[in-house]
Amino acid sequence: MQEPTFLILTALAAQPLHGYGIVQSVAELSGGDVKLRPGTLYGALDRLDQQGLIAVDREEQVDGRLRRYYRLSDQGAAVLAEQASLLRSRAALAERQLGLRPAGGAA
Repeated sequence: MQEPTFLILTALAAQPLHGYGIVQSVAELSGGDVKLRPGTLYGALDRLDQQGLIAVDREEQVDGRLRRYYRLSDQGAAVLAEQASLLRSRAALAERQLGLRPAGGAA
């Protein structure tokens, strides 16, 4: 799973959000490292919806424009939990390998 997808699912884990809310949450979760553009975001949301990982929670009219809120589905929560576990496992592996590195290792 690519980082933007992981962060979108993570952003939706706590509560339903609309597109701009997702953009803001992803930026905050990534410490500003991931900045989603609208085309990237909405393409990802369409794909995640088709995969059953998210769903439209509700729609509301704001200033004459439709605002759509997305929520994490049960399947999406399971996939996110699995991915978080995998990342923890890989981080632990990296830490173990770093522990095997000789002191003052070769440059």
